[in-house]
Amino acid sequence: MTAPLVTILDDDADIRQMLTEVLEEAGFRTQSFARAREFEAALNHVAPDVCLVDLSLPGSDGLALVHRLALERGAAVIIISGRAQVQDRITGLELGADDYITKPFEPAEVVARVRARIRSSRPVHPTGNTARFNGWTAHFDRYALEDDSGAETPFSHAEGEVLRLFLESPKRLISRQQMQETLGGAAGESFDRAMDVRISRLRTKLREDPKNPRLIKTIYGAGYIFLGDVHWS
Repeated sequence: MTAPLVTILDDDADIRQMLTEVLEEAGFRTQSFARAREFEAALNHVAPDVCLVDLSLPGSDGLALVHRLALERGAAVIIISGRAQVQDRITGLELGADDYITKPFEPAEVVARVRARIRSSRPVHPTGNTARFNGWTAHFDRYALEDDSGAETPFSHAEGEVLRLFLESPKRLISRQQMQETLGGAAGESFDRAMDVRISRLRTKLREDPKNPRLIKTIYGAGYIFLGDVHWS
């Protein structure tokens, strides 16, 4: 079985070298890049399991890159950044990142976070990769929602994790704690905010009335319930 591929985008050569060494020692394959243009060009030929992305890149908007990775390519993205403010962490998660690590960091922590993302991204899904519900089809192999006319709307890897969680447990209460335990990440304000944003975006893509959603119901103080009838294939 081929080892998971981790791509590293950071303009600091020492950090790239250090991450390459610890990840390869842990059994991962790696590719590293100093510039966003080189990194994005390489993605036309490779499909990484996890992307490690520094936000402070010369000549590039790191947050915009994270958003493109998450939305257009369905990649699992871990931000590694010297920006330690809570708002920076929240913004990164809102734009589609799966995790956020601040510099300076312990190399072992990066390895642990990468392993956690791969476990989350590659679970065994006996249900399959296509789910049909209430006039919609969710294609998890290409990260797209298809309506009954055939029109498709892309969703990010992070949004897809939340959607799959709902579709695999329809008509059952899912608490915030269950979401945190299943999807990974540290519990707290940034995780809660990220979940709120992802659920809001899913409701928009499903054309839900935000004041009275039909499918993803909020049970205040308890969690969420997905009310659709789901058929997997």
